[in-house]
Amino acid sequence: MAVVRGLRPYNRPVRVYADVFRYRELFGSLFRRDLRAKYKGSVLGLAWTLALPVALMLVYLTVFSVLMKARATDVEDYWLYLLCGLPPWAFFAASVQTAARSLLDNANLIRKVKFPRQLVPVSVVATQVVAFAAMTAIVIVMSLWFRPDSRATVWLSIPIAAVIVLFVAGVSLAVASLNAVFRDVEFVVTAALLPWFFLTPIVYTLDNLPGAVDRPWLVDLIQWGNPLTPVVECFRSPVFDGKAPSAGELIYVIVATVVALALGAFVFTRVDDRIASEA
Repeated sequence: MAVVRGLRPYNRPVRVYADVFRYRELFGSLFRRDLRAKYKGSVLGLAWTLALPVALMLVYLTVFSVLMKARATDVEDYWLYLLCGLPPWAFFAASVQTAARSLLDNANLIRKVKFPRQLVPVSVVATQVVAFAAMTAIVIVMSLWFRPDSRATVWLSIPIAAVIVLFVAGVSLAVASLNAVFRDVEFVVTAALLPWFFLTPIVYTLDNLPGAVDRPWLVDLIQWGNPLTPVVECFRSPVFDGKAPSAGELIYVIVATVVALALGAFVFTRVDDRIASEA
């Protein structure tokens, strides 16, 4: 019995995600509830899952590619380059923001019913996957039409998108768990997302980053110090550039995903006993 007790702390992080499958019916119910609540009372209803991503992409396209006359030197079809970087970023930003308050917003349910609490933030991320899938489908269709050289590789974006979902789920679980105990976390996340967007090569390329020639360390810092840079580049390479992601970026994303999942499970297990009382 002593051995079993000794193994439990090591098994708990695995059980955090295993319980999502084990309680998949409950997870499905939470997902459907969150999705219905998101568009409750709207005329279009679930049709907003497609309308909102399209509107978001049009806004970014208008602001950066038209109004601000932004251009990335030597990038053909810059507008498509911009759009191909948006799906992973928009998914990450929306998931982390909405997941941050998920445990607090479901405090009554958490106090009344005993169930794996990690299902709450993970189900919130799942609702954002719908918009992510819609945006991914849009850029795939555009790539097939405007970038013939990408037709052989564009489908690699689908398994890469699946890895991104796991990465975002781990980060969101960590943020939601921390915010249930330390309420400042959600405000820190909201404040960080805007500068984080501009520190991620979405509206510019790393090759044409201002000051890149004089400060090559800055390029390396943005490329490898910002975990979202390899995520965006891995997603955009097969869709826009017509080539598979580089080995370095792909390994980085896989390792970052494992670390994010482990971090999310670790933080959650540390605060799980306090969530009901703190929420």
